[in-house]
Amino acid sequence: MQDTKVYLELIHERGKRGLPLERVYRQLFNKKLYLSAYGKIYRNAGAMTPGSTSETVDGMSLDKIDTIIEALRYERYQWKPTRRVYIEKKHSTKKRPLGMPTWSDKLLQEVMRMILNAYYEPQFSPHSHGFRPERGCHTALREIYYNWQGTTWFIEGDISQCFDSLDHELLISTLSERIHDGRFLHLVRELLHAGYMQDWTFNQTLSGTPQGGIISPILANILLDTLDKFVETVLIPKYTRGQRRKPNHEYGNLMTRSRDLRKKGRMAEAEALRKQAQHLPSIDPTDSSYRRLRYVRYADDFLLGFAGPRAEAEEIKQQLADFLREKLKLELSKTKTLITHARSEAARFLGYEVTVFQADAKQSPRVTEGTRTKMRSVNGGIGLRVPLDVLEEKSNRYTKNGKVVHRMERVNDSDFTIIASYQLEYRGITNYYRLAYNMHILKKLRWVMEQSLTKNPGTQVQDVGVKNLRQIRGRARGGRQAVQRTANRHSQGRKRASCSDMGRHPAHLGHRGKP
Repeated sequence: MQDTKVYLELIHERGKRGLPLERVYRQLFNKKLYLSAYGKIYRNAGAMTPGSTSETVDGMSLDKIDTIIEALRYERYQWKPTRRVYIEKKHSTKKRPLGMPTWSDKLLQEVMRMILNAYYEPQFSPHSHGFRPERGCHTALREIYYNWQGTTWFIEGDISQCFDSLDHELLISTLSERIHDGRFLHLVRELLHAGYMQDWTFNQTLSGTPQGGIISPILANILLDTLDKFVETVLIPKYTRGQRRKPNHEYGNLMTRSRDLRKKGRMAEAEALRKQAQHLPSIDPTDSSYRRLRYVRYADDFLLGFAGPRAEAEEIKQQLADFLREKLKLELSKTKTLITHARSEAARFLGYEVTVFQADAKQSPRVTEGTRTKMRSVNGGIGLRVPLDVLEEKSNRYTKNGKVVHRMERVNDSDFTIIASYQLEYRGITNYYRLAYNMHILKKLRWVMEQSLTKNPGTQVQDVGVKNLRQIRGRARGGRQAVQRTANRHSQGRKRASCSDMGRHPAHLGHRGKP
């Protein structure tokens, strides 16, 4: 049997060279692939969650792998219907359907996902960041931060019910362009048609990939890569031209007069003209010979940054809607697909607000022709910030009727466990928003969580009270004050102290909101 790493590297190289993938199905007989897949998913929280049967990872064995391989060898493997549940959607009264596959199906899906990911990963667009190795929300946001300076309009795109609406035949057709193996494609088709159980009733799946399925994200990326290629090969070349904008003649005239007066020693008049010029753009914002279009996508959410007039931004939005409808049989969400002015408003992307700075008063010193002057230093730069409604939403979890309250589900926990759980929640939020330039506003959330912490009944933290909170504060790393508790842990026959503290910021934060 071929080693897992060797085989995946081999097909990765074929994908990089654009060669088709052949005889894939017989690789599903390789037991080493299943052992590698098991090592990746057995720790997942959902491994013990049953699907439409009672089978979970708890009954895993080599015999089970042999049973799956034997069924595949004779093309008798039957996908089980998923067990459908519904989870709450953020900022909506609607619920999102979630499919729970059986354990055997999860294991086989992971093997297929490893193969597809190794082959397609080098072919995917560099502007796609969702469900890809070594990529994520922060890499997408960094791409915007470092490359989108001077953007005038944001086009926020959201594909309506993307995962539920993917066309099965279109997906199989897209796979068949690169994968020349009918048995493997048939196995994927049978997975898509497996159906789901809801209230003990079987329902067919006529479209979409099962949300909750391990293989679903890579299948969605394979199909949506068509959208990425359309934007990169059609829209970006069409709406990108010119090396740089033309200079603004009014600004240039004022600065020239200012320099002439400065040479004549009339400093006050020269400074007045310079300040007048700095209320004007140094380049022509309406230059028709200059356009820039930039693009980034995370799963079914994408954002475009356009430097040009709004009328052309509307054209881009319409062309995207037409392409999705005609080529991929998908629809843009009318309520979530917006055109936002970059300097006066903010676009929402991956939980952040994205805006373009415009602050003529923010100036940094420089020396021009031997004279010390100041120049505008932030205009046109990208700003990432924490939305205020997110701060309120996070804080409201610890309040009731406008007052901070304790968490009843923590009543019977120890001080150590309570503080550790609060810190994990706080650390998760601050880690995610570490790219924001206004991260300091999270101190309100920290204060609310600390007050909630002191109100948990039956704990020493609660007994101290809010006024004397500083009496139990320890010093966390970096000297930052934090509510702290220590518990003894037994490890290798010895007692070891484990420290739990609330209020510590995560390490390695970006400086002043810079990624």
